Amino acid sequence: MIAWEEYVEVNPEVLVGKPVIKGTRVSVEFIMERLADGWTEEEILENYPSLDRNIMQAVYSYAYETIKEVVFFSIVEKKSA
Repeated sequence: MIAWEEYVEVNPEVLVGKPVIKGTRVSVEFIMERLADGWTEEEILENYPSLDRNIMQAVYSYAYETIKEVVFFSIVEKKSA
């Protein structure tokens, strides 16, 4: 797994502290949103030439690291009789 810390930074002076690609104002959230909207990695790289495959891998690694410790709870509502 790529060391995302080489490519992703959190700086309160940039995009209100959202994780961004170092040296840019391109946020991890923005990239993940493009993917969720159906963009391919290739489309992202074509439209944002400052990004490369290592950066994309760093975004995936960052996303994995941030969600792997999250605990999800289900709330089941009781139906009244």
